Amino acid sequence: MTTLVSMKDKQQAITEVKVRFEEIFAEKLDLTRVQAPLFVESTLGVNDHLNGTERVIRFDALDHGTELEIVQSLAKWKRQALGTYGFRKGEGLYTLMHAIRRDEVLDATHSIHVDQWDWERVIEADDRTLSHLQETVRSIYEAIRQVELETELRFGVEAILPKEIRFMTTQELEDLYPDLSPKERESKATAEHGAVFLMQIGDKLASGEKHDGRAADYDDWSLNGDILVHHPHLGAFELSSMGIRVDREAMLAQIEKTGEHDKLAFPFHQGVLNETLPLSIGGGIGQSRMAMFLLKKHHIGEVQASVWPEEMRTACAREGIHLL
Repeated sequence: MTTLVSMKDKQQAITEVKVRFEEIFAEKLDLTRVQAPLFVESTLGVNDHLNGTERVIRFDALDHGTELEIVQSLAKWKRQALGTYGFRKGEGLYTLMHAIRRDEVLDATHSIHVDQWDWERVIEADDRTLSHLQETVRSIYEAIRQVELETELRFGVEAILPKEIRFMTTQELEDLYPDLSPKERESKATAEHGAVFLMQIGDKLASGEKHDGRAADYDDWSLNGDILVHHPHLGAFELSSMGIRVDREAMLAQIEKTGEHDKLAFPFHQGVLNETLPLSIGGGIGQSRMAMFLLKKHHIGEVQASVWPEEMRTACAREGIHLL
């Protein structure tokens, strides 16, 4: 039976579960918290262009001659920061990233305000393996499960995650459920296993379709994936997107597939091609998503203050769901 009754109780719980997860997650991965930008120069090529269709928010500033843009994530910036800040193999950084995604379709799990723990860790060439990726996923999953168990004791919210996370590829999932959509496949997998790390996202499957889009210039599509769990009210629920980052060979191969050769002129991409940037593994873990799952909320607006269409607020209110 949950002890979260008043709005004040809920606010306290949101803060506590976020702080606790951050502590455990940073310790398990040996990460140091750093400061990060809200906006970057458009000319540097370090913003995350996601699937390539989302509109970036650009603006000028009185005393700055270069156009600026709000970050959509810090996938590329973090890799540069590892080198700039002098991190060594096995060490890493994380930051509290806030972004605005103006083209996000709002629903129970999506907001135009994105808040996540963005993290990155230095690796070497012989760490660019499936086993290293899976080992890192297990460490993150252990942190999630530990905080879920603590949340049950502290607030009376039932812990439901299995002890182990299941590893599957997008092709295995398509082979199992060829007649279902990608999201329907995810729902089937998480309902059966409770927690799944769905690997190899970005490239085309045997059907000729992609499971989901990924930018060609940060994750290696053969060594990445999403941490998905089964939410009792919503089904398949993504908590994290992560992966081993591209080296020179992987970037060139993926850029060839997307035809985005113009990006290779950016300073970031030149750093990958000239091998002056450290090899790394990294990802993002949704802060509001994590609080929403740990507290078993029905809508992301219950744990995050944002803007919502009036019809959404009204519909949620009818169900006893109060959006911040």
